[in-house]
Amino acid sequence: MTSKPSIVADTEYQPSAVPFWRDPDKRAIVFQVVALLLVAFVSYYLFSNTQANLERQSIATGFGFLGKEAGFEIGESLIAYSAADRYVDALLVGALNTIKVSFIGIVFTIVLGTLVGIARLSSNWLVAKLAGSYIELMQNIPVLLQLFFWYAIFYESFPSPRQALNPFAGVFLCNRGLIFAVPETHAAHATMGWAFAAALVIGWGLHRWGNRRQARTGQIFPSIRVSMALCIFLPFLVWVFAGTPTAMDVPELQGFNFKGGVTVSPEFSALLLGLVFYTAAFVAEIVRAGIQSVGRGQVEAAMAIGLLPGQVLHLVILPQALRVIIPPLTSQMLNLTKNSSLAIAIGYADFVAVTNTTINQTGQAIEGVALIMLVYLFFSLSMSLFMNWYNKKMALVER
Repeated sequence: MTSKPSIVADTEYQPSAVPFWRDPDKRAIVFQVVALLLVAFVSYYLFSNTQANLERQSIATGFGFLGKEAGFEIGESLIAYSAADRYVDALLVGALNTIKVSFIGIVFTIVLGTLVGIARLSSNWLVAKLAGSYIELMQNIPVLLQLFFWYAIFYESFPSPRQALNPFAGVFLCNRGLIFAVPETHAAHATMGWAFAAALVIGWGLHRWGNRRQARTGQIFPSIRVSMALCIFLPFLVWVFAGTPTAMDVPELQGFNFKGGVTVSPEFSALLLGLVFYTAAFVAEIVRAGIQSVGRGQVEAAMAIGLLPGQVLHLVILPQALRVIIPPLTSQMLNLTKNSSLAIAIGYADFVAVTNTTINQTGQAIEGVALIMLVYLFFSLSMSLFMNWYNKKMALVER
């Protein structure tokens, strides 16, 4: 019996062509092109419509107004400023005021939030309940209402400058703010500042060396106490060699206000307190969650080898908790910086307030709003880049 020869196809199997609307790769390209054309059309429509409206109302465009005289005063400024300066100088003053309240607020928020978060986990019933009550209260009151509350406290509860409270010599408290004496300007002060900065750098180097020494030998080096001593001793040494200048700029009542010294305005104080108390409540919960993420067994092991509670917190808990704390903490730092724009509600001259005044005087609303967007975008991206770098530095490196 003979088998039939098999028939082998001379040509390979060719699948039929797939229509482009069924090909996911081609369909994705089409969708992207359509979306790009739609965005371009909407952008062109908005731009052309805005240009037409500005021309119809005879409103000039561009940033040429920045070089003109501002013509308005600003109550608080970190740099020399007067009404005769340009708009760009006024905007710089507002940006510096925003940086000032944001930086100080972030420092105080981290300190207060860390303390409250640790207190939330305290074995003492009263301390834990007080911390929990603070968190619940501050988180559920809008930050704008808190700003109004503190602003009203300063203006309604404190007397006028003529009846100012004088708790200490050279310190006055009234509805114009906290006024206190400061050392008169002297050449030694700048050198003392550099000495303080040098002490911080030396302390940072000692801390890193102490950590490596501890990892190698197990011996703890008191880097924090040594750093604090250096921060006091080095500026004091400069002050002594400079002749121990002791002249003070003491505030004095002249007319309806104080002259001399340094004044912390009610607007700045209200804004700072509102931002710090509000944001610290969220930071406290972040710290609590970070601490609870550390295994209980590690805490017990640290206590078993004789570490004190403070050493357990500093050497075992916080270094590991930081890896959980840093990402959400970055978000809260950004929130505090952006919430500082609410300063306009209580009259603090931040960047938004100064820009609004500029818009009212020049009519350059589009340029002003664009500047606000760009400045806060710069603040947010700069802070995010720094915190992302620090987060990567603290992350565990897998081997």
